[in-house]
Amino acid sequence: MWFRRDLRLADNAALTAAAEADGPVIPVFILDPETEAMGAAPKWRLGLSIADLAGALEEAGSRLILRRGKAREVLEALVEETGAGAVHWLRLYDPASIKRDTEIKAMLNDAGVEAVSHAGHTLHEPWVPETQQGGFYKVYSPFWRAVSPMDVAEPLPAPKKLPAPDDWPSSEALDDWQLGAAMRRGAAVVADYTTVGEAAARDRLDAFIADAVGRYKTDRNRTDLDATSNLSENLTYGEISPRTIWHAGRRAMEEGAKGAEHFLKELVWRDFAWHLLYHTPHITEGNWREGWDEFPWRDDNADAERWRRGLTGEPMVDAGMRELYITGRMHNRTRMIVASYLTKHLMTHWRIGLDWFADCLIDWDPASNAMGWQWTAGSGPDAAPYFRVFNPETQAEKFDPKGSYRRRWLAGWEGESSTEAKRFFDAIPESWDLSAEDTYPDRLIALKEGRERALAAYKSHTADGRKEDAA
Repeated sequence: MWFRRDLRLADNAALTAAAEADGPVIPVFILDPETEAMGAAPKWRLGLSIADLAGALEEAGSRLILRRGKAREVLEALVEETGAGAVHWLRLYDPASIKRDTEIKAMLNDAGVEAVSHAGHTLHEPWVPETQQGGFYKVYSPFWRAVSPMDVAEPLPAPKKLPAPDDWPSSEALDDWQLGAAMRRGAAVVADYTTVGEAAARDRLDAFIADAVGRYKTDRNRTDLDATSNLSENLTYGEISPRTIWHAGRRAMEEGAKGAEHFLKELVWRDFAWHLLYHTPHITEGNWREGWDEFPWRDDNADAERWRRGLTGEPMVDAGMRELYITGRMHNRTRMIVASYLTKHLMTHWRIGLDWFADCLIDWDPASNAMGWQWTAGSGPDAAPYFRVFNPETQAEKFDPKGSYRRRWLAGWEGESSTEAKRFFDAIPESWDLSAEDTYPDRLIALKEGRERALAAYKSHTADGRKEDAA
């Protein structure tokens, strides 16, 4: 059983199939080059999930074998060592994983070893929802209408038994991998905001359904309220399956919870992101819409660095960027605000923001991250119209009306510094040379000036018809 982004025992079709086959089951996690390439925060958080899975397997009378190297070479060696007759895994849909898995499947088949990939990372396989013309969906609303009536299989229980081999293959030590090395001192701060593992993910889901799903639609955008599920962290590493969440949401909807359907729409939004990544893999690296390569976004610059450090002088933006560094996460409404500010007020390329999120988010998901940034920037599928420039001031008035979100994360704003806000200075690189005693900075750019500059650039770009033709 080759674990990847499915670090759970329940509703894991690959693990269930392995357990139901004749013979022992050898669970394996491989630190391959694709995993090594992850950003600092998600790779550190992955290590916590691996450790939790290893503990769960031990409680089930099994163990997790850790190996480092190219997945093809590691699996080839393990098959030879153990005499395994089959390898099972859950499918992934990004280009690097598809290429790797295709080559491994061919290698195993050539060696006479059964290679079986299973569904489970998304609610539906990315190629299943098709338009009436037989193509893929490029807009979310019709995608939702097509997907919402589809049957979703009930989650599988965890296997009752995982037969162990007579002799276990050798395993590397997780600590030796140093998955959190790039986090440095920030790990100690972010650790206090993590909810790790399958059992904790299930508890988190149960608490949300019991206490918050009913008000999800009305309150989910309020940055000052705890109104979201926070399950993106657990979905990222497969500590809970989307099917488990779907059925919990469906039951809540059938019982009359007013916000449950909107919650399910957000889960399907994640499927939509993977649907697009599968069909248009360039979305993670280049502009999704044709004709946007000439748009006058700036490459990395000093203004973008102030954005990264939460020093733009725009309180709602800076609060979000500091929340990110303290917790490894950011409220979804604030993600849109900071993304709009970078790509529109600061006219900086969305890739700069995408890369920063990929390094800092413990719930980093390549599909959702890419679609979110391109949606806000206007270059992506189902994109926000060019004239939608989020105003951080009015957004704050609406979604943080009493300023509690900003005070929570922003040291020095209005002369106040919460204990949590000061933790930012314990997490950041010392080279930034920032202190909680520093005066909060002046605005980097006037909001009206930034908006007008962005609108002029977007209007000039759309005037030649390139964006509209691509739509």
